[in-house]
Amino acid sequence: MKSYKADQIRNVSFAGHAGAGKTSLVEGLLYLSGVSDRLGRVGDSSSIMDYDPDEVRRGHSVNASFAVSEWQKHKLNILDTPGNGNFIADTPGCIRVSDGVVVVIAADSGIQFYTEKVWQWASENSLRRIVYINKMDSEQASTQSILESLKKKFKAQPFLMHVPVGQGEKFSGIVDLIENKYYAYEKDGKGSGTISDIPDEVKDEVESRRAELVEAIAEADDELIESYLEKGELSDEEFSAGLKKGIESGLLTPVVLGSALHNIGTDRLGKAIIEFIPSPQDGPAPMAKSLSGEGAVEVKCDDNGMFSSLVFKTFADAYAGKLTLFRVYSGAVKPDMSVYNANHETDERVGQLFALQGKKQVPLNEVVAGDMGTVAKLKVTTTGDTLTVKGKGVQFDPIVFPNPVLARAMVPKSRADEEKISNSLARLAEEDPTLKIERDAQTHELLVSGMGAEHLDVIIERLKRRFGVEVDVKPPKVPYRETIRGKTKVQGKHKKQSGGRGQFGDTWLEISPLPRGGGFEFENRIVGGAIPKTYIPAVEKGVQEAMGHGVLANYPIVDVKVALYDGSYHDVDSSEMAFKIAGSVGFKKGVLDCKPILLEPIMTMEVIVPSEFVGDVIGDLNSKRGKILGVDASDDNQNVRAHVPMASILNYAPELRALTSGRGIFVMEFDHYDAVPEHLTGKIIEEAKKDGKEEE
Repeated sequence: MKSYKADQIRNVSFAGHAGAGKTSLVEGLLYLSGVSDRLGRVGDSSSIMDYDPDEVRRGHSVNASFAVSEWQKHKLNILDTPGNGNFIADTPGCIRVSDGVVVVIAADSGIQFYTEKVWQWASENSLRRIVYINKMDSEQASTQSILESLKKKFKAQPFLMHVPVGQGEKFSGIVDLIENKYYAYEKDGKGSGTISDIPDEVKDEVESRRAELVEAIAEADDELIESYLEKGELSDEEFSAGLKKGIESGLLTPVVLGSALHNIGTDRLGKAIIEFIPSPQDGPAPMAKSLSGEGAVEVKCDDNGMFSSLVFKTFADAYAGKLTLFRVYSGAVKPDMSVYNANHETDERVGQLFALQGKKQVPLNEVVAGDMGTVAKLKVTTTGDTLTVKGKGVQFDPIVFPNPVLARAMVPKSRADEEKISNSLARLAEEDPTLKIERDAQTHELLVSGMGAEHLDVIIERLKRRFGVEVDVKPPKVPYRETIRGKTKVQGKHKKQSGGRGQFGDTWLEISPLPRGGGFEFENRIVGGAIPKTYIPAVEKGVQEAMGHGVLANYPIVDVKVALYDGSYHDVDSSEMAFKIAGSVGFKKGVLDCKPILLEPIMTMEVIVPSEFVGDVIGDLNSKRGKILGVDASDDNQNVRAHVPMASILNYAPELRALTSGRGIFVMEFDHYDAVPEHLTGKIIEEAKKDGKEEE
């Protein structure tokens, strides 16, 4: 592939809700630009972008895919992102390194939840957007309702670039309002529009829409509005200049129409990308932290500047090993060059550079400022890392990814699988920033958290396919705790004589509750040498070990104060071990007299849903023993804040998806422990005893 300068490059993400047709649209662009010799179809082997076995089987994107297209003497770096909530991990990173976003919206379903998220992420990165309304061949296609939603939800000023000709199955082309030309298409997928006379059936609409466009352009510029009000129209020069200024300022958002399935309008979208998405030189320069201590600095797109780049995706290739995708913001990188990983503070050696066409690798001689590239087999670099120059370079802020929402315990099926699973999961987590792995210290379960049930299904399939590891999956155990409500004084004594030196330890303990979250306190009240100082730590250690296994259901005991206030010892038979056992015996006996109770973890949740679902969500949380803390309004969404027991929401992700038609999301984190209601305690204790017997 030939080299391109920054002003000839367009870095663009295709993003939107699942099912909007993003991948089909990209396949059309690649076909029209000559990258592929046939129009790829999602769900079969012809697709360049959805080539992963998981994607072919499911018929939708699971990973972000990368492709390069040469279009009108420009280079398009195309990032095709997933829109399914289970696989959204790659999308924020792709948008972060883009200069513009094509927001794909299905004409028959309109703006959906991840359309809103994509718009939000683009706004946070100050990116220009082109809205592509797909599926104009659907009988339920509604352009006007989408335009109204764009204005209402996003406070955008969308302008139609096209007027559709024909409705539903009769959709056959578009009138370009800027060029004032009609482009007719055959439904053969070839995608090349033929210029024809504007059909009579749409002339009135074209005239009306053209007038709306002229007015929108005039309103976006103070000087033009005066001219427009005086003359009632704009000259061709004023029209072009005003359109460019309105889009560059973000006041106007271009909206194009088409059908990705039939490759109608795709060529007009390609032209719009070149015209309306800025080059890396023209887009806003990112800020980064200087490694030389200068604080935050602006990183300008300059081939001759200090090398700096951001890694936005890593994944494993069956043949090339670990692949690292990055965008260069300044300077340039060449094969066999040494770079510095600012996050891990270590050097990396760059090998062969290449661009990706789906899974195909195209060699590159260098990657310059504003461009994107891929390198294989970096040792420590992961997604979100900055590659730069040691001591003199910069470090970019990390990419922010969504938090996982569903946890499952994974149990290896064999001893061999048990030995391989940790390393296998760690390698998958390198590719997927929303995959979290931890070993629960209390339950000893291996917990794997992801974005939903389908996400974890894919992880299980990849464990088997890539690493030969098979697992059983079950909901995680709730990490209950035990505590006390009463107070007591108790003797803990250990005396053993079996010939020779015996064992003797005698303690008197006062056991009392601490406030919730108080943990554990040990107080030494021994006076007069009733117990030698050397044995006091052993008593405390014995108590702490006894706290690890409660008296109700074997859960750890918390929020307890123990005071050692008396005891006795033997000059010969006493030892640290004897006093450790005495402390443990006394604590276990005394806790039974302190009204022990079960505690359960309470989570703080934020559930973000469209306003029409807020009543259902609140009712559902109340049914789960939740306590509503408040409801905050944000545009058309409501943010419901609540405290909810963990035991009630182990399966909340699919439940919320079903409750809100896939439009709700939530985040949660541990907040505190609280008493389990008495009517539930017996069942929990019974299940804990049953689990204990199964593990024996």
